[in-house]
Amino acid sequence: MTGSPRIVVLAGGVGGSRFVLGVREALRARGVAETTDSITVVVNTGDDLWLSGVRLQPDVDSITYALAGVNDTGRGWGRAGDSERVNHELQQWGAGWPWFTLGDLDLGTHLARTGWLRDGLTPTQVLERMAGRWPLGARLLPMTDAEADTVVDVRDDAGGGIRSMHFQEWWTRHRATLEPVRFDNPGIEDALPAPGVIEAIASADVVLLAPSNPVVSIGPILAVPGVRDAVRTTPAPVVGVSPIIGGRVVRGMADVCLAAIGVETSALAVARHYGARSGDGVLDAWLLAEEDAQVADEVAELGIRSPVAPLWMTDAARSAALAEAALAAAGV
Repeated sequence: MTGSPRIVVLAGGVGGSRFVLGVREALRARGVAETTDSITVVVNTGDDLWLSGVRLQPDVDSITYALAGVNDTGRGWGRAGDSERVNHELQQWGAGWPWFTLGDLDLGTHLARTGWLRDGLTPTQVLERMAGRWPLGARLLPMTDAEADTVVDVRDDAGGGIRSMHFQEWWTRHRATLEPVRFDNPGIEDALPAPGVIEAIASADVVLLAPSNPVVSIGPILAVPGVRDAVRTTPAPVVGVSPIIGGRVVRGMADVCLAAIGVETSALAVARHYGARSGDGVLDAWLLAEEDAQVADEVAELGIRSPVAPLWMTDAARSAALAEAALAAAGV
């Protein structure tokens, strides 16, 4: 393909932010003129929550900060060089969650966002305003303007039943140690895709599923009514990148999430979970790690092409090489 391909990435989490950075760097290496028309990122907003009166969007902020070059690469979230004076003061008042750290610079983002929301802007409009601060080289869209925060039902051993909590409490406070039995996004069945999401997918030259958590990052995006159908019917090839390398998750607790929906932690099982577009799934190709090359034929038997490439995103060059491999798998 000549010229600038129109790339849509479905993404969330640290893996998503690193992969989106890689896509941008891969286009730069090709000498493609950097415009927001080249890359559209549809970001998971299932992680969002209200805390201490402000609206937090962890995945939105992680990807924004990464593209802006102001993210804390050591922690994988938040702003580089941040302080926590306000967070400490909130804890002295007994406000917020003592186990959920809010950096001072990060709080500035949350306060600005909340003010704009209360002024009547939609999350899409807020994100557009946020993106204007830095030259991101991509257009970021929330998956929906509706609030559809992820709730986890966990097994309550003490009470002998099931109790529910926000995903962030399960993930951050309990480190996914409480056995999940169900993930839900209340209200998502009535949500609409954010303006521009369906149009971007329909007009894309390639759609990429980032190596993000299939259950709580990519899952909520595809659960927004109309998004899965748009991915299934786009004329563009759809390429997913495995978040599993050698039978293990790269980061986080995706293995616990997968087990809760009956999917084993393997590249083959996740490919089967997404399914082939030739059937009722969403994939044309599934990029496998070199460590999982032995299952390439089994993935192909699902009706999904199974190229193999190095998937570790340990630095910017490797992230760009991975993105280039994903684009090559799509023929763009």
